[in-house]
Amino acid sequence: MNRDSVVFVAFEQRENLGIRYMYAILSEAGYDVHIIDFRIGKSDILKELQKLDPLAVGFSVIFENHLYEFQELMEYLRDGGIQSHFTAGGHFASLRPGELFSLFPSLDSIVRFEGEHTILELMDCLQKQEEWSGIQSISFLKEGELVNTPLRTLESDLDTFPFPFRSELKEFALGKIYATLIAGRGCVYNCTFCDIRAFYGQPPGPVKRIRKPEMVVKEMEHLYREHDCSVFLFQDDDFPVAVNRNRPWIEAFCRSLEERDLVGKVMWKMNCRPDEVDSELFGLMKQHGLFKVYLGIENGTDEGLARMNKRLTVAENIRGVEILKDLEIAMDYGFMLFQPDSTYKSINDNLAFLEQVCGDGYMQISFLKMMPYLETKVEKELRLAGRLKGRPGFLDYDFHEGSMDDLYAFVSDCFANWFNTSQGVTNLAKWGVNYLAVYTFFYGFPEGIQNLSEELRILVAESNRFIIHTMQRLTGLFESGNCSLKNNRELDAIRVAIEEKHSDTCKGISDIISRVGLYELTRDLINWT
Repeated sequence: MNRDSVVFVAFEQRENLGIRYMYAILSEAGYDVHIIDFRIGKSDILKELQKLDPLAVGFSVIFENHLYEFQELMEYLRDGGIQSHFTAGGHFASLRPGELFSLFPSLDSIVRFEGEHTILELMDCLQKQEEWSGIQSISFLKEGELVNTPLRTLESDLDTFPFPFRSELKEFALGKIYATLIAGRGCVYNCTFCDIRAFYGQPPGPVKRIRKPEMVVKEMEHLYREHDCSVFLFQDDDFPVAVNRNRPWIEAFCRSLEERDLVGKVMWKMNCRPDEVDSELFGLMKQHGLFKVYLGIENGTDEGLARMNKRLTVAENIRGVEILKDLEIAMDYGFMLFQPDSTYKSINDNLAFLEQVCGDGYMQISFLKMMPYLETKVEKELRLAGRLKGRPGFLDYDFHEGSMDDLYAFVSDCFANWFNTSQGVTNLAKWGVNYLAVYTFFYGFPEGIQNLSEELRILVAESNRFIIHTMQRLTGLFESGNCSLKNNRELDAIRVAIEEKHSDTCKGISDIISRVGLYELTRDLINWT
């Protein structure tokens, strides 16, 4: 066994920053660290581990719906002769260690909550063959009984960590390279559907920690100069833009971008709440590279927002959206149209809200069902009411009205490609916006690009109106109580109309994206000659 080798098995569709921070910590301490993408398949993972023969393998269980694939993988690796110490981390592992051990009997330990200090201490003990059961923030089984050690205090100064490890960075659009990064960890809010507060609220220490703005920009400069990275996607659950409290942070962040000569050379996206959007502050950020904002809108009624404990109003949602539109900053958003207490009235009220904010085609309509994530208020209430169904990783619930279950089933099926696939309208529309934003930021906004931008807006507006009118028609049909999912000609006709509109809209958006790329190629050829 290679006692200096550590391997992480992680879902790497996008950079897993949690793993990459731990990679940097271990590497700095002299360990030979590797990351294996969980998606390559269990046979290839086994071959890699047989070749590396590591001291330990860490499994990043960050998505509940992959629990049983990880379970199968661990058993397969043990059957394949891998004797390394198996540990795991992530939200499910941290919040429900007992359940994880019952699902993953091959595990030796669990690293709970933030893992940088704990994983290093665990590896040092394993390497020296010392007792590790007294390490803080771990769980293990002793004679079949769960042992949870006292939790380690959260790191108050995130800048004590080295920059996360980066492998080969990928293209964002038009040849521009992107990276993900964080300005802080945690969230001060406590929405009923979100498990972030549960994750950061259990260990001692401040729930919300923010890095120094100068250090964030220093990391951006490093990635720009060493990796040719010019697009940055902040992964903070809530970027530090609370108007009164964090204004000095934003001003220092923008000033540091100027001092390091990055203004006009890097563009960036962040996440925040609609009530944190301020015209002056966001105008300043746009001047310093902000090109897109993800808004946690979630609901379009005051009653729904109150149930979610969002601590904002519909008026504040609309105001935040309108400010970003006025500043011409691109937007994406989260929205849960279907919730445990949804009624047909609440759904139609929310559809009216979506029509109001998306009817102009500035952003593509999308919506989800609120899911009962671990340790959230929603999960606890549904469990107490006996409404939870399914197994860990796939917990769900039925609506109060049975016909709404049929409505949701029909909508989920008919719009699955539209909302959930890489080649669906929702994703293509977002990438159309991204391509236009990249071109405009780096090369200006000539008439040709302006025309393409208007074409995309008109196409998205048409598809948004189609979704709204289709959903309104469907809610009317299912609310009547006389709508069967089987042998229903009207539903069959709606399904066909959705498929046809989806196909036509995808072709239109793909054509626009191709023409943006062609415009870029033509520009390069003209400049070259």
